[in-house]
Amino acid sequence: MLMSENDILIGIDSGTSVIKAVAFTLSGQQIDSFAVPNRYATGADGSATQPLDQTWTDCAAALRGLGARVENLAARTAAIAVTAQGDGTWLVGADNAPVGDAWLWLDARAAPTVADLAAGPANRARFEATGTGLNTCQQGTQMAHMDRHHRDLLDRAEVALHCKDWLYLNLTGVRATDPSEASFTFGNFRTRQYDAGVIDALGLSHRRGLLPEIVDGTMTTHPLTAEAAAQTGLRAGTPVSLGYVDMVMTALGAGVHGGAVGDVACSTVGSTGVHMRAVRWQDVHLNAEGTGYVICLPVPGVVTQVQTNMAATLNIDWALGLAADVLRDFGQEVTHRDLVARIEGWLAQSRPGQIAYLPYISDAGERGPFVNAKARAGFTGLSLTHRYPDVLRAVVEGLGHAMRDCYTAMGALPGELRLTGGAARSRALRGILSAAIHAPVRVSAREEAGAAGAAMMAAVAIGAYPDMDACIAEWVTPLLGATEAPDPALMAAYDRIFPAFTAARHGLVPAWDALAAARHDTGAASGSTPA
Repeated sequence: MLMSENDILIGIDSGTSVIKAVAFTLSGQQIDSFAVPNRYATGADGSATQPLDQTWTDCAAALRGLGARVENLAARTAAIAVTAQGDGTWLVGADNAPVGDAWLWLDARAAPTVADLAAGPANRARFEATGTGLNTCQQGTQMAHMDRHHRDLLDRAEVALHCKDWLYLNLTGVRATDPSEASFTFGNFRTRQYDAGVIDALGLSHRRGLLPEIVDGTMTTHPLTAEAAAQTGLRAGTPVSLGYVDMVMTALGAGVHGGAVGDVACSTVGSTGVHMRAVRWQDVHLNAEGTGYVICLPVPGVVTQVQTNMAATLNIDWALGLAADVLRDFGQEVTHRDLVARIEGWLAQSRPGQIAYLPYISDAGERGPFVNAKARAGFTGLSLTHRYPDVLRAVVEGLGHAMRDCYTAMGALPGELRLTGGAARSRALRGILSAAIHAPVRVSAREEAGAAGAAMMAAVAIGAYPDMDACIAEWVTPLLGATEAPDPALMAAYDRIFPAFTAARHGLVPAWDALAAARHDTGAASGSTPA
């Protein structure tokens, strides 16, 4: 089959545990993909690190693997775009060599510094500028912690990058970051530029020289270097676009922007939960608690408000694991897939809105719409009449209550919810989430939304589309499924129980504190590491 040149866009999506290279037609059809596992290490001190050189090697391998699957890929590629895991600190020194391993978004070592900065007099002004609450994930707080406790790292660095920025450097030789991560970490979402007051609030004014140039990948590309071409199997000179952070690239590819601005929301409900809505920057709602993110979209004047749950379907995995443990004790082995297949049947056997479950199953607590590392999961309202289907339903409903809690912190509930992630495959779970936030649900058929979002930026950058709205009309809107309206009876049930959910999460703070202290004392007495 004769292939025309320059008819393919490549989107790279480098996650925490896997790097994907995905080929798309210029009009948005996915052609093929190739994935390479990406490894990271954790330590007892709360560290979570990843080797920079290995991440680039894995990225190049993913591109070569894609080339083996797509005929004449190098000659046909019109442009490349890259997105990756957000936050974290990827330090680069002389000759673009890594300064140690990257601190990932999972790294918790900056917690004492976060607490100190959050209590400081400049923090509210910093939040008003960035729209983003402080947490240990962020490059700003990690660098502030390094400046206090690991000064040698920053002293040896010439530039502080994020994961996608590091890959972009290897692809193009250009040290840069994008408006999304630059503004929610060190800048102002209104201007999409660095903000001196924010940098000063983090105590990093003397490290200002480590912050790279801000490049918008919908307007600017840089050519693939000859060295990168040799490593990836692609053509030197191919335009490369620096995408925005993976959260907004995934949301863009899944449909967070489209329709009335501010009325559409997009939630990715997988192991964790990411809840986003696109609004004009003038309409951003900054909550009193100072939590969440404001992250720019590659659309002029439009940003996303974001709240994230530390754990989403991990709660369901835990509940199914209980059933598996009991069955195993009776000599019956079942797979996770077997149990997932029974979820809808168990939900059908239970009544909605009877038990409030707080879905804070992560050992790291919760980060949206409140930040509390001591928060833990729990049930309120159990009685002798409740059985396993009721408990499982409560766990699933807890995800809906947590989602509503997050969207409430951003202002009014959305008019339409677009879903992506593993939970989107379950009609029953979609119905629960829809009823919880009073909004109809649509599911995108897009397989690799993050890579697609990045590729869409490249499509605009090379002139395949005049603007992002035109690209969305062809890449996103046709892949949205039919509207699924919320069940009025479920909506009423969840309206009745949601106040109990919020009361429990506020009222249990002293209990979480006491339990954390008890775990610490028990661990110290036994000589073990506390949870």
